[in-house]
Amino acid sequence: MKTLRQIKIGDTVTVVKIHGEGAVKRRIMDMGITRGTEVYVRKVAPLGDPMELSVRGYELTLRKADAEMIEVE
Repeated sequence: MKTLRQIKIGDTVTVVKIHGEGAVKRRIMDMGITRGTEVYVRKVAPLGDPMELSVRGYELTLRKADAEMIEVE
């Protein structure tokens, strides 16, 4: 299983599954990250937190803890 947190800058991946439950999972899905969505990793902060992503034509900043819940391929 590969998570979004492990993806390198400049790579594009597809979301396979979102782990987690309740409000956390709903918040991630409300940001546009759903199964089958392509995600491009634009930047990662010097200490690795947060990550800047391109999702569905807009820029999104995501914490490492949230990126760890997103399984990608």
